[in-house]
Amino acid sequence: MKKLFKFLLPVLVLVTAGVIAAYNVSTKEKPTRQVVRPVLTAVDVLLLVRSDYPLRLQTRGTVRARTESTLIPEISGTVVRISPQLRAGEFFEAGDVLLEIDPRDYRAEVMVAEANLEQARATGVEEQARAAQAADEWRRLGESAEPDPLVLRKPQLASARALIKSAEARLLRARLNLERTVIRAPYAGRVLEQGIDVAQYVAPGTVLARIYAVDYAEIRLPLSNRQLEFVDLPERYRGNGSGAEAVPQPRVWLSARIGSKTHVWAGRVVRTEGAIDTQSRQLFVVAQVDDPYGKGPVGRPPLKLGQFVEAAIEGRKFRQVFVIPRAALRAGGRLLLVDMDDRIQSRTVKVLWQDAENVVVIDGLAAGERLVLTALGGGMEGVKVRPNSVAAAGKNP
Repeated sequence: MKKLFKFLLPVLVLVTAGVIAAYNVSTKEKPTRQVVRPVLTAVDVLLLVRSDYPLRLQTRGTVRARTESTLIPEISGTVVRISPQLRAGEFFEAGDVLLEIDPRDYRAEVMVAEANLEQARATGVEEQARAAQAADEWRRLGESAEPDPLVLRKPQLASARALIKSAEARLLRARLNLERTVIRAPYAGRVLEQGIDVAQYVAPGTVLARIYAVDYAEIRLPLSNRQLEFVDLPERYRGNGSGAEAVPQPRVWLSARIGSKTHVWAGRVVRTEGAIDTQSRQLFVVAQVDDPYGKGPVGRPPLKLGQFVEAAIEGRKFRQVFVIPRAALRAGGRLLLVDMDDRIQSRTVKVLWQDAENVVVIDGLAAGERLVLTALGGGMEGVKVRPNSVAAAGKNP
């Protein structure tokens, strides 16, 4: 009996397991088939339109004075007065008295020169009287021959006249020296550096101060050979005069960052230099800003001598071109576009101009096409994408 039970027990376990497995298989739900759709890459695109693009050439330079002068006395003496305007950074107007030298010695020289002139004139009157008397005596003698010049005292009369002229010249020089004791501003300007103070003795050649004109400032700006192609400069030619009205004067915008703010000044290009720089192979043009030290917009400081500025020069205007972001241009002048089937295509275009922000394309594109802005790797040509239009390209900057 025990042997039979040992035999039947494993068989019973196997049959039970088989029944359970068959039940599970028969009651299991059949799996449903799912269709996996491909995931499309999303790209940002710009709708291309034609527009006019006013070009601005980017360059930079340093502010300098139109006229910078050194005040030097023409006479010697002790400084007795200095104007408050003759301090570093102060402004002055044309004709303002900046400095005075002790005038007493020069007043005395004027008085001496006036006395010498009066004496020379008196001597001249005496010689004229003697010459007239000599001529009258010659006539009384009844001589018919022409009298000798010595008889008529002509040499003495000429000498008296020469003495008068010499005395007049000495008086003129004395008066000029007296005027030179007062140093006046030759133009409206600003003091760059003061070199003298009250009670100091000065002589011809002593530097009193360094000043500069403030009617306008100049900025020397370099332009490359490529930039020269797209700007009308005020070139002058021999025989055409120097009138500014006969040449173009492109506008220029100067900007400088002071602290956390960027300030802008407007000017114009007034002339070009006469030679190409041999080291950089660039042509320097000179921009002019009128009244750079006058009060401008609220919060904008005046231009400073030696200040470094960024400049944007008005160039020519491109008509009906495509203007695209610089980042969209790839190596070899290629662009990525999305065609009507939303597939990527690569195209080589003709670039007319490019700078740090924009690219101007004149050939190879059509209005209404979609330009890819998203950075994509290689091998994407022909791949279907999901375009996302973000803006219209081609607007003026």
